Amino acid sequence: MRICVAAQAVLVAGLLAGCSSGAVVNTGDAPPHTPTTTTTPVPRYGTTNLVNAADYAIPVNGRTGYYFTSPSGRWRCAILPRDRAGCESSSGLSARLPITGAPDVIVDGEPTAPNAIAVDREHDAGFLALQDPLFSVDTSAMETTDATDSTAVEVQTLPFGKVLAVAGFRCNVQEATGVSCVRELTGRGFTFSGDGYTLTYTDIP
Repeated sequence: MRICVAAQAVLVAGLLAGCSSGAVVNTGDAPPHTPTTTTTPVPRYGTTNLVNAADYAIPVNGRTGYYFTSPSGRWRCAILPRDRAGCESSSGLSARLPITGAPDVIVDGEPTAPNAIAVDREHDAGFLALQDPLFSVDTSAMETTDATDSTAVEVQTLPFGKVLAVAGFRCNVQEATGVSCVRELTGRGFTFSGDGYTLTYTDIP
């Protein structure tokens, strides 16, 4: 149909040009619409407060994770490369995560108390109900340089104001806001303390 209209418009324009000069022909067609595309820029993060990630690396069950505790000792966290970053309570998984306002999660159709918070490669940050520790180290599964001493490797504390960044994830701990982790490519993350949480990353000023 557009081809036919264009042909008619040329014919009309030719006839009008023979009668008068400077004539404007309006075919009634709307100008073609060119859709605009927008892209979300990849978030940018600083590098001035980074710790040496190698100091936090611990092989567990054949996989190296990057584990840390908060300065208060209340939280145990980890970055699992190319997978996720998250935290558990140092008191274990048997009780509700002690974060004010943390919602139940649905497990097999039933509301269940959360015992971890995490962000992965593809999804928004959220709470989890874990059966087994994921972000804390089970010393019985640790691979150490000394086969007779499972305490040869210790989980390091991430100091206030410092950032642990590994394989597309980063975490920090701040006195004012608590623990915060993010998936760098998407900007999805979380920030929490015992007083509350937000599902956004809080960068170090």
